[in-house]
Amino acid sequence: MTRPDPRKSAALSAALSGAVDLGALKARADAARQRAATPPSAAGAPAAEGPSPWVLDVTEATFQSVVERSLDVPVVVELTASWSPEAGQLSPVLEKAARAAGGAWLLARVDLDVSPRVGQVFGVQSVPTVVAVAAGQPVDAFAGPLPEAEFTQWINRLLDALRDRLPGIRAAEAGRTGEPVAEPEDERFTAAEDAFERGDFAAAEAAYAAILATEPGNAEAKAALAQVRFTARAEGLSPDVVAKADANPDDLDAQLAAADVELATQEVERAFKRLVDTVRRVYGDDRDRVREHLVGLFELFPPDDERVTKARRNLASALY
Repeated sequence: MTRPDPRKSAALSAALSGAVDLGALKARADAARQRAATPPSAAGAPAAEGPSPWVLDVTEATFQSVVERSLDVPVVVELTASWSPEAGQLSPVLEKAARAAGGAWLLARVDLDVSPRVGQVFGVQSVPTVVAVAAGQPVDAFAGPLPEAEFTQWINRLLDALRDRLPGIRAAEAGRTGEPVAEPEDERFTAAEDAFERGDFAAAEAAYAAILATEPGNAEAKAALAQVRFTARAEGLSPDVVAKADANPDDLDAQLAAADVELATQEVERAFKRLVDTVRRVYGDDRDRVREHLVGLFELFPPDDERVTKARRNLASALY
């Protein structure tokens, strides 16, 4: 196996200080455990008969917030109208389920009489129509009323499919049940961290991947794997790729590589802007590829980093 140049590794590690930091994982896990240990009532959850933070009334002017929230948890968009008796049947079912979910998913109600353009975005042909949005994209939908049991099956399938992609689902579920978020403390993590520290990125990647093979929902291993892969990827990049990307805006590989270089040299906002701008220019599979790359870069930072928060808003705007 080819070993990395120790001098180059040291330089990259210095450049990445404040961005790629495996030690930050512990702080993130501690925050998640604190949320999980807080009873729902202490976290400010309202009484069933009062307003709920998980049931939102959305208009055209505020619809972008739905896209932003969907980067963390699924948002079930209820496209409704006051004149529809079928909508009147479905709405209480959705609200009851959203309250019970405790933030694992959000309900966003849109009155199409007030905000018809939102219905046009989704191509609504009948009322009510329900569209699930995750990571800024519609992922499932149905039209017409559903019995409570059938909706419960639908939303549970959706959560099962998205639980490993959207971190807010597990955090909300842990907080609702009072169960702590698991913190692996075993030799597997020690071996992976030791490999990373000595610059053996292949061994570190293999160690974290092995953990995920048996524990697909392990958020700490998933975040660490993303960080190890980024560091290994950045090691092989030349700063010249930035000039190449600037000269060839349609070269997708160059844009992704340039963003990695910019992030590794602490030009974080420039890296994020590059990829958001690229999302605006491309479509289909190319757009998904860039979006996933950018979301992967977000995982290298604490979730409350202001640069990430800003970039998430800009990404949401670019997607819609």
